[in-house]
Amino acid sequence: METPNLNRETALRIALASRILPGISVSQLLDILAQCIDGEINEESLGVVTVTHLKTSFASADGEEDGEDIGIGLAEMKEAVRILWGETDLASLPEAKPLDNIPPRSVRVAIASNTEEKLDGHFGSCLRFLIYQVSEDLSQLIDVRSAIEADLSDDRNAFRAKLIEDCQVAYVVSVGGPAAAKIVRAGVYPIKKVDGGEASEIIAQLQEVMRGSPPPWLAKHLGDDAEKRVRFGRSDEELAS
Repeated sequence: METPNLNRETALRIALASRILPGISVSQLLDILAQCIDGEINEESLGVVTVTHLKTSFASADGEEDGEDIGIGLAEMKEAVRILWGETDLASLPEAKPLDNIPPRSVRVAIASNTEEKLDGHFGSCLRFLIYQVSEDLSQLIDVRSAIEADLSDDRNAFRAKLIEDCQVAYVVSVGGPAAAKIVRAGVYPIKKVDGGEASEIIAQLQEVMRGSPPPWLAKHLGDDAEKRVRFGRSDEELAS
């Protein structure tokens, strides 16, 4: 195989991933990635590589079609995929701090994220969900949940929906109709913001709505009396239907 022309970030991810895969050299991993990726190998295309891809490729190379006894553990494969996806920036995230007491009239918010403290992830492919507890005057990051293990599930979208089922709101850059339906069935209200943005800005916008006239679904979660629930419009772009 001809060595592809890789940029520094892509080459670094591949080199780091190979280091934690026993017996797999950089060139061998490149061969495997070339089979998994249709087109150029770069930072974006590495995001399509899954644990299943690696497991199948390693098993085939080892002559074990059933995927057993391939000499590489699932934990190593999961970590390699995290690195290939670029999920190495957890150190740049602010520390999540669980709250001792949940503030009154607050909601738990999930933000689909790939980078630091930003809304920039699609529901079905984001690296993680940032979980915030939000009231009118408070916003705290209480958890950071990796979504990579969704690949091991028979239904990835259902797995992701369950991952955030303790939330009332989920912000995403994009989500398909069937996936959105699973989010709703988990009791979470999905909101699509195609332009994304800083998590702090997204939450500030939500807090403004909470201080004003929240829509019925939000007012219900806030515990407002039925007579106080006032309908107000929201653009089709914002609602992930």
